[in-house]
Amino acid sequence: MSAARFPWDEAMTLGLGRLRLAPEIFWRLTLPELAAATRALDGQGAQAPMARGELEGLMRRFPD
Repeated sequence: MSAARFPWDEAMTLGLGRLRLAPEIFWRLTLPELAAATRALDGQGAQAPMARGELEGLMRRFPD
């Protein structure tokens, strides 16, 4: 049985195409970093928008 190969074509399409990373940055990424970027791009693990009360509290604390 042969080991599955890493999908470099898909990874490069994601990193260089969709994320628009420069090649030198793409090639320095670790696989966990690339996976995190993929999740962020697809909206997985995204936080819910801030509630109105939270925003108002921040505005009172930081009135600039």
